[in-house]
Amino acid sequence: MKTLPSPHSLPPRILIVEDDAGMRTLVQRALQGEGYRVRGVESGDEMWDALANATVDLIILDVMLPAVSGIELCRALRAGYGKSHEGEAPLRQTPIIMLSARGGEGDRVLGLEIGADDYVAKPFSQKELLARVRAVLRRGQTQMAREGSRRERLRFSGWTLDLRRRELLDPSGAAIEISGAEHDLLISFLDNPQRVIARDRLLELSRTRLGDASDRSIDVLVSRLRRKLGDDADKLIRTVRGTGYFFVSEVERL
Repeated sequence: MKTLPSPHSLPPRILIVEDDAGMRTLVQRALQGEGYRVRGVESGDEMWDALANATVDLIILDVMLPAVSGIELCRALRAGYGKSHEGEAPLRQTPIIMLSARGGEGDRVLGLEIGADDYVAKPFSQKELLARVRAVLRRGQTQMAREGSRRERLRFSGWTLDLRRRELLDPSGAAIEISGAEHDLLISFLDNPQRVIARDRLLELSRTRLGDASDRSIDVLVSRLRRKLGDDADKLIRTVRGTGYFFVSEVERL
């Protein structure tokens, strides 16, 4: 079944960054067949040019690219390097699915560690890739709808999350850069303060998905968020061994 746009919006725009022309064409045709707007490029330089000229809703990024690897490009995106024509913030938040011929747990964990929202190992079926794309886009849309029903800011232990700007401010008022997946995870904690949340429930609430039973994706994502929270991390997010996590702070909605 094709993905059709709503009467008031265009279909999601997807950018494929893949140097293998055959693979790029295969993925592009599969996505276009589902109704998505798709552009394919073969290098990091072409990726930056494409992002500077049009907003994208999802980036599918191959790991093995010429000159600059997909790993380095993902790091640069999450660090806020480069600008879309709407500015840096939308670019830092853009979901990323990484493609790689290396599918071991260590490689998947690395992809998630640097800020990817999902990781697909080659070879993969078109059906699997399309399901992953739909899941990442759906979680992003669901998150936006959830945010729209809240007040614009959430405050906890001196920190503030601005939902409209998708911006995290530390107690001094300085902006802390967070990825889309980190943002979604933090909102999951802020929606469920002072209660134990199981790992599988966190996976449902946030954009990250569990590839298999050995995947440590949610622990990796929590570790990333803790690093962003700095010295306050241990006071805010407590590990409940064998179960999940506990968000300690009270949350005020402004």
